[in-house]
Amino acid sequence: MENQNTPAGSPPDNNLVWAIICTVACCLPLGIIAIIKSTKVKELWLQGDHAGAQKAADDAKKFSLWGIGVGVVFLVIYFILVGIGVASNGF
Repeated sequence: MENQNTPAGSPPDNNLVWAIICTVACCLPLGIIAIIKSTKVKELWLQGDHAGAQKAADDAKKFSLWGIGVGVVFLVIYFILVGIGVASNGF
């Protein structure tokens, strides 16, 4: 017999790996938001809030990908500026 308090099925992927990668390698503020969202997925799922759990999972992925995008943009700008600096100083 299945426990009535436990929802059927498994919760959506919480995207915690993406959130951690974003936090460590790219963009700390968005990564922290993504980690917070991803840690709420299982809790919401177990409370029976399937829509809330899915939204938290989607938000975690969204903030992680935004953070990675911001990190890549800043990295490209950094290398462009370093390249201009090297070219103008004749190194």
